[in-house]
Amino acid sequence: MPLIPARLEFAADGTPWSEEFGDVYHSAAGGPAQARHVFLAGNRLPERWAGRERFVILETGFGFGLNFLATWQAWRRDPARCGRLHFVSLEKHPFTLSNLRVLHSRYPEFENEAAQLHACWPMLVPGAHRLELDAGRVVLTLLFSDIKLLRELRLAADAIYLDGFSPARNPDMWSHALLRAVSRLAGPGATAATWSVAAPVRAALESAGF
Repeated sequence: MPLIPARLEFAADGTPWSEEFGDVYHSAAGGPAQARHVFLAGNRLPERWAGRERFVILETGFGFGLNFLATWQAWRRDPARCGRLHFVSLEKHPFTLSNLRVLHSRYPEFENEAAQLHACWPMLVPGAHRLELDAGRVVLTLLFSDIKLLRELRLAADAIYLDGFSPARNPDMWSHALLRAVSRLAGPGATAATWSVAAPVRAALESAGF
């Protein structure tokens, strides 16, 4: 099945918007703040990777990469960081490089990280793409695929970023079956964080063992 790139669109307040899902990519309060408060702090990072040889993060929706950029930046700034950071993220509709540059230009705090990401952004073809950053100490594995690919993955995640469009707009992302697939990929002591407070999502997370 051919890959369909995301379209570059914005809501009335300037927040990046998906016409297909009828939803924003992050809260109007700001993507970087959401990434740090919900996903980093929600998984007790950076403290949990301190002193470890390797730390693995699984994300269910890459979007245009703000969670990854915020995590990578936090890792770079942390003197007690883990030796290697592996970030695995799925995205059904990735952005083209030109659109990614437009989006990232709105977040100058990530200028250095974004430039390095742009330099190795892969061709938009379905499948797995391994990007090595910071001399190979940070590995970003991008899976350009439907979220159902999670059921075929084999990894032991230390932290999980449950991110995606709202349950009402993208129910497949938050289904019991999908969250059970995510829980299977959680390593010992893994944590998970999400911005969604919807009761069905909480119930599905509890049912999946989170």
